[in-house]
This record gives sequence, structure tokens and C-alpha cells, in this order.
Amino acid sequence: MTRRSRRTFLVGGLAALAGLGGWRWLLGQPEVMDIPGPLRAGLEANARVAATLLSPTQLAPEFPRNQARTPRANGSVGLKQPLDVAAWRLRVEGFGGQPVREFSLAELQALPRTEMTTELKCIEGWSTVVTWAGVRLTDFLARYPLATLPSAEIAPYVSLRTPDDAYYVGLDMVSALHPQTLLCYEMNGRPLLPEHGAPLRLITPRKYGIKQLKRIGTLAFVAERPADYWAARGYDWHASL
Repeated sequence: MTRRSRRTFLVGGLAALAGLGGWRWLLGQPEVMDIPGPLRAGLEANARVAATLLSPTQLAPEFPRNQARTPRANGSVGLKQPLDVAAWRLRVEGFGGQPVREFSLAELQALPRTEMTTELKCIEGWSTVVTWAGVRLTDFLARYPLATLPSAEIAPYVSLRTPDDAYYVGLDMVSALHPQTLLCYEMNGRPLLPEHGAPLRLITPRKYGIKQLKRIGTLAFVAERPADYWAARGYDWHASL
């Protein structure tokens, strides 16, 4: 028993030293987007798997409307400028150098309205069931084909930014065209409040809340993967559930 205890102690000690050495090696590697390169490579590998599995037929669960509650108003980056809803416009930069278009809230509200009650999940670990309403991005693009060139080539990515460019997210086009991706202007039957992204925010319930940008100012269809606020700070670019 004494020999076995000593052997166990030595093996455990060597394993701990190896683990410490490995951790120090990992922390010493060059950083890629704010985290050690090997960790970023692992995140990217997971993201590729998630992107392969994502399908328009895979929907986030929906709930009875009476379960809807008001979520926390997490995050104020991009919301600090005074808001004038009447003067606000959605600026859309079309793919391939198409002319920039601007849309009022009334123009967006004139498009087909979609309502859904889904779960808003925060990367911090909490979640809330919320009823959202707005126009699906697919319906917006059906009316205004700003993501497609005359050759039928479609933009592979979408960039969204707040009016002050302080907060920004990127989506792959598969996620953007998911049937539950909304340009949302109502929450629980009422217009969005400023702290929840008025007058227009992104809702995409197959991703964490860090992707669901509040107060959209600019929507751009682009050829290269756009920058993302939290990915630049070490988080997974896709942030898929």
C-alpha cells in the first residue's frame, strides 16, 4: 500500500507538472484575435462543424406567448448617443458596390410582419422567453435584393453596426437567411425600448445574445468575413447555440 501510494503520488505529480508546462506553453503562443492561436484554432474547428450542421429546417424552439417576459437590458455599447426615432434610418450597403439605400422604420413595418416567441440566451448563462416581431431578413431581401448581383451571386456575409459603429457583429449568409432571423421592432407586443435596441435590432435565436445587435444603424452585404465585437475579444465568431 505504501509503494502504491508513493507511485500514485509520483504519477499525479508528474501529470500536474506536465499540465502546468502545457498550460504555460499554450499561453506563450502568439495570439490570434485576442486569445492563444491553438485555442482560436479549436474555436474555428468547432465553428466549421456548427456551420456544416446548420440548416433552415433546424428551428429554435418556440413557446406559448404567455410565457414571454422582459429580458435583462444587458450591454449599452452602441446605445449611448441620443435616439431620435423619427430621424433614424437603416443604412443598407448592397453587395458588389450597389448604391447605398436608406429605409425608415415605417418602410420596414410595411413589409410582411413575423412574430415568434423564442428564448433569448446570454453567454453569461441566463435565458428569457421573449415574443419578438419584425420583418424576416429573407422577406426584406425578397423585396429589396441588395445581397445579390445580377449574375445571381449572393454575398457570403452580412455586417451589422450600431449608428455610432461602436458595436458590430458579423453573420454568415446561411445564418442571416435562417427563417427565424428578424429585423425586429417589437418586443412582447410593444415597440422596442431604447435599452433593448429601439428602433430596430437583430434577433437570431440560434445564436447567443452577443450576436443579436441592438439599434442597427448599418447593414452591409460583404464578400469577406466581417469584424465582430466579441470575436475580437476572444469569443467564438459564430456564437452558435
